Amino acid sequence: MKGFILAAGFGTRLWPLTEDRTKAAIPFLNRPLIEYSVEYLASHGIRDLIVNLHHQPESIRQALGDGSGLGVSIQYSLEEEILGTSGAWDKVRDSLVDDDFVVMNGKLVTNIDLTDVIAGHLKQDAIATLVLRENRALEHFSMVEVDERGLIAKFAGFPEATQPAVLEAEALTAPVELISTTTVPLMFTGIQILSPRILEYVPHDCFSHSTIHVYPKAIEAGERVAAYISNDDWYEMSTVGRYLDAHIKFLREGSVCAGEGCRIDPTSSVEESVLWEQVTVESGALVRQSVIGAGVRIPADARIERSVVVRKDVVHQMERGEVDGENVIVPI
Repeated sequence: MKGFILAAGFGTRLWPLTEDRTKAAIPFLNRPLIEYSVEYLASHGIRDLIVNLHHQPESIRQALGDGSGLGVSIQYSLEEEILGTSGAWDKVRDSLVDDDFVVMNGKLVTNIDLTDVIAGHLKQDAIATLVLRENRALEHFSMVEVDERGLIAKFAGFPEATQPAVLEAEALTAPVELISTTTVPLMFTGIQILSPRILEYVPHDCFSHSTIHVYPKAIEAGERVAAYISNDDWYEMSTVGRYLDAHIKFLREGSVCAGEGCRIDPTSSVEESVLWEQVTVESGALVRQSVIGAGVRIPADARIERSVVVRKDVVHQMERGEVDGENVIVPI
């Protein structure tokens, strides 16, 4: 069984961290984020991998090489124009026709039991099995509706985020079967097991998105698109806030994740922050709940709180934030 890791995205919600690398190549706990997806698949016996590329493709090639260092074999699929989550499969469809295959986003850290997901998929003889989880925080993920047979019925809009506390209280007192289907909306984790038959529903030579252009068409045709609901650990790093909060979750309270070559003056204060490689924090500076990009120098006595800081010379076009000396500072 092959694995396909989606790593072609622009990472616009992670800007400006994705100016010089794609989102799957940003460091998480001082390792390229995509390494976690590779090791996750390998740990469940999936070692023949395809990785698609578009934005800053060399950042992924440099991180993974041919995969041998991680015990896998990697084939790259370079997209001159971005093709979308299922258009990516179309480009390499000849490599996916022999067996069921696994697709996952390259921006995840998870311990979901993929072996169990695969077993359920094969038992149901589904054309696709999508791993879902409860969206208790009502984050901006589209809702997925599941019927009484455990099959996906439709992909809906986004949850209302007006009364999360009320929803959470209801979820805590509701029966388990109700929590999974009605009270708390379900969201797609980006992990899926697919039969090669799904390729019959993927349009040729164009952009397509799986939950918009492929799965609804398969469901309408009567195909079994199954749901596997898991509440195991799952961290998705598509925004700076999620990226920082995941680090804080993994680190001890008040701790700092500092990359290679960082220099932190002992008179400075750095708390609950992520420092990429070669960062300098000068005397008297304060850095709190922030992400500091590679090669940044935080000047003496500067105050950086809940912000992203990158070097001004890596930013091609200002989208938000402000220029401060040799740095660009963007609030989270």
